Amino acid sequence: MTPAPAVPAPSGPVGWVSCPACGWLLYRRRLDRDLNVCPECDHHLRLSARARIDLLVDPGSFGETAFPPGAPDPLSFTDLRDYPDRLEEAARRSGESEAVVVGTARIGGAEVVVAVMDFAFLGGSMGVEVGRRVSGAAELALERGVPLVSVCASGGARMQEGVFSLFQMARVSQAYGRLREAGLLSVCVLTDPTYGGVSASFATLASVLVGERGAHVGFAGPRVVQETIRAELPPDFQTAEFLLAHGLVDRVESRAEIRPLLVRLLALHGAGTPGDAEQAGATPDDRAEDDSEDRAAEDVDHDIDQDIDQGADPWDVVQRARVTERPTTLDYLHTAFDDFVELHGDRAFADDRAVVGGVASIGGRTVVVIGHEKGHTVRERVARDFGMPHPEGYRKAMRLFDHAESFGLPVVTLVDTPGAHPGPEAEERGQSHAIAETIMRSSRLRVPVVAVVTGEGGSGGALALCTSDRLLVLENAYLSVISPEGCAAILWRTAVAAPTAARAMRLGAAHLQASGIATAVVPEPPGGAHTDPAAAARLLRQALVRELDDVCRLDVATLLDTRFRRLSRIGGDDGRALQTVGS
Repeated sequence: MTPAPAVPAPSGPVGWVSCPACGWLLYRRRLDRDLNVCPECDHHLRLSARARIDLLVDPGSFGETAFPPGAPDPLSFTDLRDYPDRLEEAARRSGESEAVVVGTARIGGAEVVVAVMDFAFLGGSMGVEVGRRVSGAAELALERGVPLVSVCASGGARMQEGVFSLFQMARVSQAYGRLREAGLLSVCVLTDPTYGGVSASFATLASVLVGERGAHVGFAGPRVVQETIRAELPPDFQTAEFLLAHGLVDRVESRAEIRPLLVRLLALHGAGTPGDAEQAGATPDDRAEDDSEDRAAEDVDHDIDQDIDQGADPWDVVQRARVTERPTTLDYLHTAFDDFVELHGDRAFADDRAVVGGVASIGGRTVVVIGHEKGHTVRERVARDFGMPHPEGYRKAMRLFDHAESFGLPVVTLVDTPGAHPGPEAEERGQSHAIAETIMRSSRLRVPVVAVVTGEGGSGGALALCTSDRLLVLENAYLSVISPEGCAAILWRTAVAAPTAARAMRLGAAHLQASGIATAVVPEPPGGAHTDPAAAARLLRQALVRELDDVCRLDVATLLDTRFRRLSRIGGDDGRALQTVGS
């Protein structure tokens, strides 16, 4: 692969343009200023590959990569016209030699490889040459150790190349698998339309999937679906927003928001080189903080050293942990952390709003954060199922565990849930399996895990995000095998005995620390975290930075062994006898 001269994009029309969605007449120059987005209906008109590159990369940074020519017509295919004639016409109309443009560039100063499809070239269909270029882009990213950013626009596989086209799906999927194994970031922007063999291969295999607003993405197009199953389809079927609601993409962004998002993602993954994936989240070199931050840290250190009330009534702790004004995971993400890019969905069924997660930075370190989210208002709490996850919430967590491990990023979990969702739908989708798999996955993660119980910690639904190297508990938070009301109803035969049950189970941070389950207790402002959320965030931030600095010094083998021994000691064993028996 060698640098190739840039092919100038064909000049666009002048004067007035009709929006293909609403029919509104648009002045061409204004449309260009609006990034080809209709100001009347927000329809995102299609862009050429060159226009898309100009929109995303730093000015003057793109250098195209040329590929040696391959066989142009593997089947000597002819329909109403000879295939070579169709290729020649596609090149003339699009100004491109194929349906994808590959090269190197910078985005926000970060070096990347880009692969951008052009729908104007035979509907962006994937033939042998497209497969060669996309897999070549992945190999180039692998060779240089830099992220790969792709932009997809395709009707699917190229019929004129038959089974040769079909097997490009395997070729490009293998290339993306090698990127994942190397711990290199890949981001795919799904634009309108992305279908067929492209959507069922590299378009949905990237580390992060971003749908452009209004884009249609799917395997079989809606016309094929309707003709095959004779079913009425939802009005938003296969739109980017439909995919987001069903957990199939991480984010949906307007065209203007895509480049800023890429800049943030690249910055947050800046330390994620292949070598880092073998280290358990090594401390970055450039972690200097300014004097004001140092002074703030010293103030918080003083607060952390204060004594925790060992005699707090367990029922009072339960009541404070449930206060609706108590800071939630999203509150802490916006106050205790420096930046946060939320990633959505389990890539299989839905985006469970009771669990939020993504990539964040804190104290100069990039982490993956996963936490329960209850919300504050009645509407928010209902929408988020009061912080009680369905199986897809736990599967989202597992996907983010994989993301953290791929890039050598430590994990922070924030736990605040009455428990896993108890409904029939959750059971149908495998609630027990999802919780068990999450616990097992986090117990063997090859990166550090720091968990914080910020409020309620109900049963296995909480434990799924508590299996960790360090377990912090806020002063007015608790972990319990069952709710006090549930315990009272079973053993005392009346929920009125909930305060008695809370005391019998010794709920609260003091007992967790004394028993060795919690590794530290994080103090709260007087009266509870809800009385001064900003102070509570400062206390949590300092505790997290301290614990991350400590645990991230461990190599992978030590990390796993220490975690094994810590979990084995809970309840009285020290783990050594268990290892001897199993050896």
